[in-house]
Amino acid sequence: MYLLFVVVYLAIGQGLGHALTRGSHLRHPTPPDVDATWRMLTVPVAATLLFTVAVITALRWWRPVWRDDRPVRSWVIVVPIVMVVSIVLVTDYGGLADRGWVFTLLLLLSTMLIGFSEELMFRGVGVVTFRGNGYREGKVALWSTIIFGVAHLANLSSEGLRTLVQVVATIIAGYFLYLIRRRTGGILAAALVHGGWDFSLISNGVAGGQTRGLPIVAIVVLIVLAVVVFVGRKRITPVSTGSAAGSRT
Repeated sequence: MYLLFVVVYLAIGQGLGHALTRGSHLRHPTPPDVDATWRMLTVPVAATLLFTVAVITALRWWRPVWRDDRPVRSWVIVVPIVMVVSIVLVTDYGGLADRGWVFTLLLLLSTMLIGFSEELMFRGVGVVTFRGNGYREGKVALWSTIIFGVAHLANLSSEGLRTLVQVVATIIAGYFLYLIRRRTGGILAAALVHGGWDFSLISNGVAGGQTRGLPIVAIVVLIVLAVVVFVGRKRITPVSTGSAAGSRT
């Protein structure tokens, strides 16, 4: 049933996106102006968010989706801190300034909608689904993250083979967002970091065909964090969380 939710979720976003941009020759995911932004991002993503909210409400899962009672050790806070630093460094402030404040605010709103929509579906409904079916926490992280990454294959028609690179990067970033959910005790911080991450990356493509090297910083950040987390993987989960839920991690 969860996989069905994901398929419908993707169909809504992709279907609306294609319908609203048909014949415009816009290049996903870098909208050049306000009109393209609401067509490519704002409306399709808002629709997927409404669908996800409806699913969570129907299942009555708001508390387990929104909050997380399976903490990780304090050092994991380095993950959101480093990702936020990357967001600050990678964002193309000059390109956004050239496009104006209306475009910038609409892009920020759109990427925040992406953050909340995808986190609620994948780190929310997905995590709760796998936990509810008795998966140990390692498998919860693995499968919810892989499904999140594979879902981005839906961009294959618009972005070509570079989508495969995006899938790998998304799987890695998805695991870090999962850790943020557990470290902060809920999905809010993960959604905000997710939205900010997308905002910073997309901002580098809005300046009229110019190619910027700053997104490489984001790639390096993912690699460095992956190494740090891999080295410290045995020290992520507390020895004892003091709860039955935590004892299964």
